[in-house]
Amino acid sequence: MNGRSCGQEPGDPVEATALVQITMGLDQVEVWLCEKMWSRLNEWLWWERLWLPPNYSWTQLEDRDGVVYAHPRDMLAALPLALALVAMRFTFERLVGRPLSRWLGVQDQARRLVKPNATLEKHFLMERGRPKETQMAVLAAQCGLTLRQTQRWFRRRRNQERPCLTKKFCEASWRFVFYLCSFFGGLSVLYHESWLWRPVMCWDNYPIQPLKPALYYWYLFELSFYISLLVTLPFDIRRKDFKEQVAHHFVTITLVTFSYSANLLRIGSLVLLLHDSADFLLEACKMFNYARQQQVCNSLFIVFSLVFFYTRLVLFPTQILYTTYFESVLSWDPFFGYYFFNSLLLLLQLLHVFWSCLILRMIHSFTKKGQMEKDIRSDAEESDSSEGEAAQERPQLKNGTAPTDGPRSRAAVWLANGHKSTT
Repeated sequence: MNGRSCGQEPGDPVEATALVQITMGLDQVEVWLCEKMWSRLNEWLWWERLWLPPNYSWTQLEDRDGVVYAHPRDMLAALPLALALVAMRFTFERLVGRPLSRWLGVQDQARRLVKPNATLEKHFLMERGRPKETQMAVLAAQCGLTLRQTQRWFRRRRNQERPCLTKKFCEASWRFVFYLCSFFGGLSVLYHESWLWRPVMCWDNYPIQPLKPALYYWYLFELSFYISLLVTLPFDIRRKDFKEQVAHHFVTITLVTFSYSANLLRIGSLVLLLHDSADFLLEACKMFNYARQQQVCNSLFIVFSLVFFYTRLVLFPTQILYTTYFESVLSWDPFFGYYFFNSLLLLLQLLHVFWSCLILRMIHSFTKKGQMEKDIRSDAEESDSSEGEAAQERPQLKNGTAPTDGPRSRAAVWLANGHKSTT
């Protein structure tokens, strides 16, 4: 006996088999726990009290006898369709947007490239292109440049980051085509529906409202587009209202998804149609602004402003918000979906007010200068020399007269016949 006869040798097959069985048992327990947690989460997420009015259940919205209802799983088709729209957009911008921009006379401004400078480039990325004046002086000393040369380098570097007019035009043209097709497509779907003309009909026999195929495809088209906007957001032009745009896209996607899942298709379709009515006018206005066709741009801007204010500040609160807040609860008691849906609509209305203020600022500039110069959400191209530099290059005396020792003052004393003035 060697002292191991009472036990088993290390690496014994029986022991290995036992360990494998224990491991498999633990794996099965983990799988069972995950399935149980997922089942509980799924039950809570689709709890009828969250989505439907009291005394209604999902079983009442099951398809039967040829009658089809909206099901949340239907919206999964929006994901591959959104990717298809992204591919379609880049193809459209390349094959249609760019040739159209050249045909309309869109011209990109020539830009001077900066000389490579690792020190300045590092601070450009760290400070988002706008270092403080104290940092500017230190950087100038480190690089052996004057302060004005350093300022000019940062201005030119910022201009290199700004998108050209052709890119802006292509983005606007794609959105114009989508919003135009979406608006008139939605109008053709809803034109003969009673709830388009009387929003209170949105709650007639809710939520037992059958789904029409045309309405489903239009809804799917809208949801796919807004998902595609989020996908391409890192590549799009970053405007000053970037955060508001992101919030708008998220609110819209949530509204579309929730309204479809809760069978709030009627009121949701009115919200979508109301928004598309002004959006294609805005994109058309941008296109002609980039093409420097100011008369057409100004006319479209006036029409867009009137449509925007009427739909967002008049129709939306008096027709949409009124019927969702007050008329909807005449047939059933409020539930979670009622409060959630109305909260999203209220947030959307706050964004409407924000953009209305921007439009009013543009109108103020329009009335003062007689034309709409630019979208105030966009960064303007900076000139090669700042106003401060220009003032230094064109100094004036204390009494406001021009200096007499400059090249222009010396040239001014020569008369047209080539003789020098005696005065």
